[in-house]
Amino acid sequence: MATTEKQKMLAGEHYFAYDEELNKDRGEATSKMAVLNAATTDNEQRLAAEALFGRVGTGCYVRPNFRCDYGYNIMLGDNVTINYDCVFLDCGKITIGDHTDLGPGVHVYAVTHPLNPDDRKTQLEQGKDVIIGEGCWIGGGAIICPGVTIGNGSTIGAGAVVTKDIPDNVLAVGNPAKVVKSVK
Repeated sequence: MATTEKQKMLAGEHYFAYDEELNKDRGEATSKMAVLNAATTDNEQRLAAEALFGRVGTGCYVRPNFRCDYGYNIMLGDNVTINYDCVFLDCGKITIGDHTDLGPGVHVYAVTHPLNPDDRKTQLEQGKDVIIGEGCWIGGGAIICPGVTIGNGSTIGAGAVVTKDIPDNVLAVGNPAKVVKSVK
């Protein structure tokens, strides 16, 4: 059983987000994001991404202004592009497969809060992993909710809100996102 708040977060248990260690980790991520978002060459950008993220495959690009909580819970496959103004709340792990593109303004939320307002007063959160498969395209402004898996080869339309798992090789659009057709 996890004992520190960070261990609880990493284990997917309820944890207190304003713990001293987690506050320090978020501060370090903020400093690393500043370097990433100010990078002017591919090499500077790659080095900054490697310092921030848990894994960075080859050929990845992260455009400014990227924002996240911790960074170390984000795993990027090869040839991933994260376009301008994306936000990743990475209290749970966010895994993005090879050859996947995220449009501008995509938000990925790997964290949830209690629904009951009395329970929210405890300020506890819980990480819920998000997986985006290989060969996906996430349209601009889409929101990926906690605990969702998007299957390989799928496309999420611009502005969609993905609240449930999406199978492989489909197009899903709308709020909430619904599968409208196969893409293969």
